[in-house]
Amino acid sequence: MFTDQGLRINVLRIILIFIFTIYSIRLFGMQILSGEIYLTRAQDISRRTYSIPTQRGEIFDRNRTRALAINRDSFGVSITPAEVPRGKMDGVIETISPILGISPNEIRDKLPSQYIQLYQPLEIASNVSFSVIASLAERKNELPGVSWQSKFIRNYSDLGSLSHVIGYVGDITRDELTTLYNLGYQQGDVIGKAGIERQYDELLRGRQGWETRTVDSRGRHITGRENVIRQPPEMGKNLILTIDLDLQTLVEKALGPRIGSALVIRPSTGEILAMVSYPWYDPNIFTERLPSDYRALIDDPNKPLINRTIQSNYPPASTFKIIMTTGVLSENVFPGDQTILCRGVINYGNRDWNCHIKTGHGRLNLRGGIAQSCNIFYWTIGRDYLGIERIVSYAIEYGYGEITGVDLPGEIPGFIPTPQWKERRFHERWAGGDTMNTSIGQGYTLVTPIQMANMVCMVVNNGKVFKPHILKEVRDPNTNVIESFVIPELLHESSISPEVFAGVRQDMRAVIREGTAVYPMNIRTVEIAGKTGTGEAGFTDRWHSWFTAYAPYNSTNPDEMIVLSIIVEAVNTWEWWAPYASAIIFQGHFAKQDYDTAVRALGFQYLMPVQGRVE
Repeated sequence: MFTDQGLRINVLRIILIFIFTIYSIRLFGMQILSGEIYLTRAQDISRRTYSIPTQRGEIFDRNRTRALAINRDSFGVSITPAEVPRGKMDGVIETISPILGISPNEIRDKLPSQYIQLYQPLEIASNVSFSVIASLAERKNELPGVSWQSKFIRNYSDLGSLSHVIGYVGDITRDELTTLYNLGYQQGDVIGKAGIERQYDELLRGRQGWETRTVDSRGRHITGRENVIRQPPEMGKNLILTIDLDLQTLVEKALGPRIGSALVIRPSTGEILAMVSYPWYDPNIFTERLPSDYRALIDDPNKPLINRTIQSNYPPASTFKIIMTTGVLSENVFPGDQTILCRGVINYGNRDWNCHIKTGHGRLNLRGGIAQSCNIFYWTIGRDYLGIERIVSYAIEYGYGEITGVDLPGEIPGFIPTPQWKERRFHERWAGGDTMNTSIGQGYTLVTPIQMANMVCMVVNNGKVFKPHILKEVRDPNTNVIESFVIPELLHESSISPEVFAGVRQDMRAVIREGTAVYPMNIRTVEIAGKTGTGEAGFTDRWHSWFTAYAPYNSTNPDEMIVLSIIVEAVNTWEWWAPYASAIIFQGHFAKQDYDTAVRALGFQYLMPVQGRVE
């Protein structure tokens, strides 16, 4: 019996030793081998990290006379998924949904299933009013895991036509987060969606701060300085734009409620002084109003979200004759004293090609051809003297078919057709009629208004084109200049001789003095050189109205020169408005007059049926 009892004791000892050994090994593994993992888990449970919102950098005009984009106080609402008891999430969502005015599905979309055990707050609503926060606070005991914090939101001060330049901001989407996560972006961040807000988001966004607090088993904060770790936020950089607000307002009013675009640029630096695209929109819609307002913008047939200056293609029409004239002068294929007879119509390819003057212009030399914008003259020049290959080469030399690189997102390149392209696209050979269409800026040729402006900048600068830009300076919150863009960036330098460009400038001046723009551009304040254009758009009673020009003509001071490019689309009632609007802009800018005064000075009161009549 002693032997049996001793055996049982020995077996028990072995079992106890085995259990102790197993627990010791397990304890060793947990404390030594996996200690950091469990320590991190414990810290995750006992600590809560909260982001401290930063202020987005502000945006100013070139003279810092007005803040175009500022910040104002609001609230954001978040849910910490791990703090919501299992099975209670749907109830919490259904409770807060009507209070926040957000559908339950929208809230669920912001709480992915992989975050269900996360002890980090995820923002589900921004721009929340104090009254909504008060309603949430009244039901705090029913809403585990729900929290709120003060938050700055973007506010735009009566931007009008500057909305396309400034853009707007919005909550980061899941797709954007996937792309930008490695750059420090997080769930709940606000990022730029369009315009300058998007182009320079990394400068504007700043850096959010954070605060880590120790909590007890019930999630209550444990008081004491040692239980709080805090990193203050860093405000974003302020941006100073090249936009001249007085000129922007003048251009905006001159274009008026007409679908189209107008751009003013300084050719010596590439600074964009004014950029107007109509219709525009109110960027505050994206932070202050209902989703239905945004949907109305999307569904608007006039596409107000499109910046027509850089995102719409148009046939250049007769403005393309500047390129044709450059080719003629550079190639010496048509002597200056040689003429072409315009009888109003020519026959080619078994069809009649009609000039815009039915009775014809008579005999015209090169200067007369561009001044009168004679189609028959340029049809003949293109088909019989230059040829499509040289026409294409000069168009490319002027930057057509390529983006300008302006510091705004979404720019499109336009298009220059070639015989090779037509064969690939339509399986047809290039015909003489195609060359004739291209010679007057019709057919397949497409350009953007900013490319049109760059074309004139090249003429003014004897072949140099500086990269168009809207950002002038970057400043810190204390207004110290961090980076300046005063020195222009050369975009392209042509090999065409200065003498050729001098001849083109003289021909453009002839358009104003004796050509198609002699009446609307009858301005004594400043000498102008430019070119009109009337582009076909599929209507029988309306056309695109182009005008591109620069002033002062023959100025010796590059800092006072400006280039203007303006188009009024054919969807508007036909009134050939582009040259008249340009006259108002040049008059107002160089005479230092506002819109109403400039209209009176030019005697254009009777031309204001759409925009309020000036008495």
